[in-house]
Amino acid sequence: MANEMAHDASHGAAPYHGGMLRWIQTTNHKDIGLMYLIFAITMLMIGGAMILVVRLELFQPGLQFVQPELFNQLITLHGLIMVFGFAMPAATGLGNYMLPMILGAPDMALPRLNNWGFWILPPAALMLVLPFFLGLTGIGPGAVDTGWTMYAPLSVQSGWGMDFAIFSVHMLGVSSILGSINVIVTILNMRAPGMTLMKMPLFAHGFLMTAILLITIMPVLAGGVTMVLMDRHFGTHFFNAAGGGDPVLWQHIFWFMGHPEVYVLLLPITGAVPHVLSAFSRKPTYGYRAQVYGMWGIAILSVVVWAHHMFTSGMSTGSQLYFMYSTMLISLPLAVLFFCWIATLWRGSLTFETPMLFAIGFIVLFGWGGLTGLVLADAAADPQYHNAYFLVAHFHYALYPTTVMGAMAAIYYWLPKWTGHMIDERLGKLHFWIVIVGFNLTFIPQFLVGLAGMPRRIPDYPLMFTEWNQLSTIGAFILGISHLIFIYNVVMCFRGGKKAEAKAWEGAEGLEWTLPSPAPYHSFETQPIIK
Repeated sequence: MANEMAHDASHGAAPYHGGMLRWIQTTNHKDIGLMYLIFAITMLMIGGAMILVVRLELFQPGLQFVQPELFNQLITLHGLIMVFGFAMPAATGLGNYMLPMILGAPDMALPRLNNWGFWILPPAALMLVLPFFLGLTGIGPGAVDTGWTMYAPLSVQSGWGMDFAIFSVHMLGVSSILGSINVIVTILNMRAPGMTLMKMPLFAHGFLMTAILLITIMPVLAGGVTMVLMDRHFGTHFFNAAGGGDPVLWQHIFWFMGHPEVYVLLLPITGAVPHVLSAFSRKPTYGYRAQVYGMWGIAILSVVVWAHHMFTSGMSTGSQLYFMYSTMLISLPLAVLFFCWIATLWRGSLTFETPMLFAIGFIVLFGWGGLTGLVLADAAADPQYHNAYFLVAHFHYALYPTTVMGAMAAIYYWLPKWTGHMIDERLGKLHFWIVIVGFNLTFIPQFLVGLAGMPRRIPDYPLMFTEWNQLSTIGAFILGISHLIFIYNVVMCFRGGKKAEAKAWEGAEGLEWTLPSPAPYHSFETQPIIK
């Protein structure tokens, strides 16, 4: 304890405390990483429960349980919670926990900033969901109901739930920027001696690019929602066509953030998955440099392709051609990553433990999402699919394998290092197969009803779509149950189980596996030297 307190004092961090005070004042990267992950799982449950109500409403045509106004609130909150409340904090938590161990550092570079970045999140989440629960009790108009993209003019005209959402987005953005600054400073300044940038594990490269992207795009969204706030309350007309503004301007601002955001969620996983594939194929990662350059290519191109979300907004033909070609171009560095992942598996001594199953599941399902995205990138074909359930299914095939399956592969892989216990493989594999069944049963029918013409964001639909919607609803509930299995498995791993060795998996490589399991409170008191 004395050593820990002395180290904290020398590192500019708060002293170690026990009990609740430890979690409030902690500046330790493992504590903060764990709090991020607990927060993310909590928001996953809240956002998941909201979309299950939506799917319950869509089980049959006609209005069954919720009115259209409440339906719109549920749809909007689900999107905002899953992106800003679950996916981004989950990635930040994983990075917080693992980066110092992977880089050979004692902790993150800016420990007090790390603590502050996390504790901004709970009040931001409360601000986002509070109007929803107030609306249920009859106080106020309810939560933001504009769709998660918050398009003008709806966002300018909506009730005061929109104001809560604006301030919540500001706080969530500040948290992301603080975390990103910490990641960049840690990676550039806290690496073990001898670890050059091109010797860093891919995990660190993924987080470095993610942090740079977040610092680039989040201020743009903050400026946009501030402009909406000014339109709503201070008489400006940025997005009000009657006053000389342009509603399409908001779409450009939002998607300049919104499309790179997809890669903000992807890049940490493209850094983590090669570790898992290499460990369970007993082979070095194939194409290290190609993967690094591929990730940089994705990061750079991601900020110049945003308007493929806007092919139906009336852009000129030249603009449509540019965004179509640039969108198709970004598939090339993605294809390089896929090739390297498959080549890592090729002729390897494969075993299929739970982390490996989720990593392969991520590759297959995310690949499906990428292929279905090619038709949406075609400016001529996009109007057929753009506002239909086909787009909803594609979006979830791109994001769910990334933010959930890829993250679960990483968590299952490193969990023995965190807890000192091996996971329950039977429960882990049961969890995987329930996810596969539930996810595909949810979203394959949505591809089909989308191709048949069913628009998204509607609480009612023609009788011809009933059977497919019923299958989709059943799949959604199966998928929801799978997350309860995951939480139970993780909790039981923390509570006990088979003792994990320092190197929990036979093929695992990296500095983190030189530490005992569970890892000590401070990862490396003396930094290793990389030769």
